[in-house]
Amino acid sequence: MNTTAEQFITTNKANLQALEGLTAQAYAGFEKLVELNLAASKAALGESFSHVQSILGAKDAQELIALQSALLKPLAEKSAAYAQHVQTIVADSGAEFSKAVEAKAAETQKAFAGVVENLAKNAPAGTESAVAAFKTALTAGQNAVESAQASAKKVVEVAQANVKAATKQAADAARKVASVA
Repeated sequence: MNTTAEQFITTNKANLQALEGLTAQAYAGFEKLVELNLAASKAALGESFSHVQSILGAKDAQELIALQSALLKPLAEKSAAYAQHVQTIVADSGAEFSKAVEAKAAETQKAFAGVVENLAKNAPAGTESAVAAFKTALTAGQNAVESAQASAKKVVEVAQANVKAATKQAADAARKVASVA
């Protein structure tokens, strides 16, 4: 019986370490988004001041209109590039996170199955039917978890495809705006 308790403790420690790793991965993705936003904000602020200075130096209305029109093209292109960067960061972080979760789930299921098998071997005589029923329930539960994981993976894939399509549409729209300006 002591071996089973040790297995549970070891499994819980491993799960805690895995949670720490997953948290670090999620935080790394968040950091990338923050860095991107800071860089984009800094660039936008600098460009805005530069543009205002250019406008203040305009000699006539035609030059002012030309300056305003010239602002639209790079703005549209930069917006599309920003959206694409965000999509890439989210997709990469999501893929890494999903991969780690799937690996840990498989490892946990294997460890738990080992514990259950150990319990079954050490079960008192006459409890074979109860142990069989427990194993059947455990298998059904694992199948349900696997089904839920597959469904969640499909949802993530569809969401990523939708974000990618929206990013492409935004980039196409930005190119159209840029070509008109």
